[in-house]
Amino acid sequence: MLPQHLRNLAGLSGAVQVEIKGPATQRAVIDAIEASYPVLTGTIRDRATQKRRALVRFFACGEDVSNESPDAPLPEAIRAGKEPFLIIGAIAGG
Repeated sequence: MLPQHLRNLAGLSGAVQVEIKGPATQRAVIDAIEASYPVLTGTIRDRATQKRRALVRFFACGEDVSNESPDAPLPEAIRAGKEPFLIIGAIAGG
């Protein structure tokens, strides 16, 4: 699931489904999204460093996994397609 502004940018509505080849990790999910929707390249993670953008958070099975290794395996429920991998635009300000 992508934030609304990224879905708008890519011309999508609803949830995004991608096929992952190999282990299901954060990196594999973002790689698949960027391969399927090139206009999103650089919006979720920096193009040069491949690091997650500061105001983007990742959630798997209700847990914030934003600071975990991008190569750590995602939970089985995500791999099986039973739970969504959420990419959320964080809200900042006061």
